[in-house]
Amino acid sequence: MNVKPVTVQAEALVSEAALLLRENKISGMPVLDGEKLVGVVSESDLLRLLSVEEKEGSLWLPSPFEVFEIPFRDLVKWESMHASLEEIPRKKVGNIMSGNLHEVGPDDSVEEAASIMTRHRINRLPVMKDGRLVGIVTRGDIISGLGMQHAEN
Repeated sequence: MNVKPVTVQAEALVSEAALLLRENKISGMPVLDGEKLVGVVSESDLLRLLSVEEKEGSLWLPSPFEVFEIPFRDLVKWESMHASLEEIPRKKVGNIMSGNLHEVGPDDSVEEAASIMTRHRINRLPVMKDGRLVGIVTRGDIISGLGMQHAEN
């Protein structure tokens, strides 16, 4: 487990979270409200901000203009994405994070952590003790630990 996890506050801007992820070469981190753990934000959460929903139904243009339907639809999609890109950096981390928390304690087994990660398809688990964040364990940490065990045997 990493005993000094990089964290971000729920009120921080998405652009700040993205910078922390990049600078620390991590793919996710715990989100705090003061000292209270309230969620986890990951690269996947940030990438979801870039997806633009397809408008349902088809665009109807009169016969001579049908040739413009696809370029027009692409233009509408581009305009939606452009508007989203301008809004994204101003969004708060607390609005995009995953609040569905799974956690382990410092005395829980590696097997328990791996089981939770596999069962819930998550890549990291906050490590909590007495209601406080004391670390984080990632899939990479577990794999590294298994490799070290093998090397010792």
